[in-house]
Amino acid sequence: MGALQQLWVQEAGGAMVKKLERGNIQKMQDLVFLCSAGCCEDSQASTQQVHQCIEHCHAPLAQAQFLIMSEFEKFQDHLARCTLHCNNKAKDSIDVANKELQVKRQLESCVTKCVDDHMNLVPTTTKKLKESLSSMGLLLAIGSEGRNLFKKEEWGFGSFKQSL
Repeated sequence: MGALQQLWVQEAGGAMVKKLERGNIQKMQDLVFLCSAGCCEDSQASTQQVHQCIEHCHAPLAQAQFLIMSEFEKFQDHLARCTLHCNNKAKDSIDVANKELQVKRQLESCVTKCVDDHMNLVPTTTKKLKESLSSMGLLLAIGSEGRNLFKKEEWGFGSFKQSL
């Protein structure tokens, strides 16, 4: 893959992650901290209960970050496999009849197609991730907008503690 193509892929991947962080992850982080603060409000809770409650609050965010990382790795893996296929095709086509320059052009054309095809997947991948992250954020928020997150009975803190 050429330097320009690598830069293009890196910038698109970085932009995708930034967009997801700004639009979803930061909101989830806000909810995690509010949820964690709520765990600390109960003076009757043991240290272990508070820690378990805080871990419970952090779980959706950890899942969201893992989802983004996994999807990004899958994207990179698919692109790498496509370019490997191009390299193998180029090696297979090298013979006396095919000039080196012709094989190089075929390789560049194949790799460019790989990059273009995968770059076209970025918007749908981003949309799919945003939808998944939104549902994870809903799991964390538990309730509609305007609810007081510190009212434990409204977002299930009491029932969570009872299950411990």
